[in-house]
Order: sequence, then structure tokens, then C-alpha cells
Amino acid sequence: MTRELAGAPEHVVDVPRAVAAFAGDAAVVPVWRNLAGGLTFRVGRRPDDDAPSFVKWNPRGSGESLAEEERRLDWLEGRFRAPRVVASGRDEHGEWLATAAIEAESAVSPYWSERADAAARAVAFGLRELHDALDPDDCPFDWGVDARVRVADRAGARVPADLREAPPIDRLVVCHGDPCAPNTLIDRDGRFAGIVDVGRLGVGDRWADLAVASWSLEWNYGDGHEAAFFDAYGVAPDPARIVYYRALWDAT
Repeated sequence: MTRELAGAPEHVVDVPRAVAAFAGDAAVVPVWRNLAGGLTFRVGRRPDDDAPSFVKWNPRGSGESLAEEERRLDWLEGRFRAPRVVASGRDEHGEWLATAAIEAESAVSPYWSERADAAARAVAFGLRELHDALDPDDCPFDWGVDARVRVADRAGARVPADLREAPPIDRLVVCHGDPCAPNTLIDRDGRFAGIVDVGRLGVGDRWADLAVASWSLEWNYGDGHEAAFFDAYGVAPDPARIVYYRALWDAT
């Protein structure tokens, strides 16, 4: 199956007014476009910042909530490696969220795409660290199957009957929620450096993350890298849960 992927913009991008206002005189470079039409820009160091920043902008009606991501980033601060919120806002055109840059690259940058097994391991190390570091009892966000189905129902998505009942929980953790390879940051030494795009972060079975993260390796790097991923995480593939959570991902 050919899958449409988010990625760097291929054409000239108009900088939204709110992003330009935030940046002021600092350089603005578009670096990412998601499948909902949202854009991410790298903004150079501004006079009142000690580091560059990234600004995400979503158009009205995109279906993606940067407010939800901001809530989760605020909760993660001091708990796990993720960007620090700098500013946010909304206007009649959309909403935006600025975060401080982390000195690292996406796992799908050109450098790491040429080192796919190493990148796959870093993605796995990051998820294992996330799953081990945070107590699900302390997390106020839900990424369980029932919650996901309710969101899909409200959005008018059709969730098949056989996906509405989850397999028994293997291990309840704080899931990333969108664990695709681009959302892991890696430093130049190949070490996990942080996570981004956490608008769906919440409590769920770890296989909700593992099934999709391992699947995304194929989308971004091609075949042959799942073994490195599961070896680095330290778990054997669970075929039944992988099939279920991949199908749920597509349905919700």
C-alpha cells in the first residue's frame, strides 16, 4: 500500500501572519508540512530568546489541536525530554505554537535516513524511556481504545466493530500517541534526544506505540528495520497486538 507521508514542503510556502509576527526580524524557514495542512517553521534566535525556536501553525478546520499539544508539553516539562513551550496563540486563520529548539535532528533527516538501523534503535530507545519514565497513574490524558473510538465517532469516522474491543492490556504506559519515526529527535552521536508532536500523548497499552512506530520504519526507510527496533526496545514482536493497533491507527 502506498502511504502519503508528511514531509518537508516541496513548494514555496507563505508564512502565516501570526508566525511572521512572532518571528519579528528573525529568519523563518519552513521545515515540515503535515497531512492536515499544518506547517512547521524554524525561527532564528530572537532578541528575547536564548535559542532558536520552532513554530507549528495549523489552519482553521484542520482537525488537529495545538492547544491539546500545549497542554501535554506543559505536563511533560520536568518529566521527560520534549520541547519547552515559548508562546502560543490563535486568530481567525488558525492556531500556532512556538517551542524552544532541541539541539538534535529528526530521525528522518537526510543524515539519519542513511543510517536507518541506528535511527530505528534510537526511536525504540526513546519509546522505552518514555514508557519506563512516566507513571500512567499520574497522567491526566487518555489514549486508550475507548477514548480513541469516542473521538473517532465524534469526528464521523467509521470504526469497524471488531476494533471497538481491544486485546487484553500487555502493559499500561504513557504512550506518545503519534510515535512515527519523524517524531523522535536524535543527537549526532545517535542518542535519543527527545520527542515532538505529542498532541495525542496519553495512557494506553504500550503496543499502541510499538505497533505504529515499527510500522513507520517501513514508510520512512523501507523494509528491513523492524528487527533493530524490537531488539533495541527489548521485546519480541506480538503479531496479534501489532495487527490490531495498526488497524486501529488507520481507522482513527
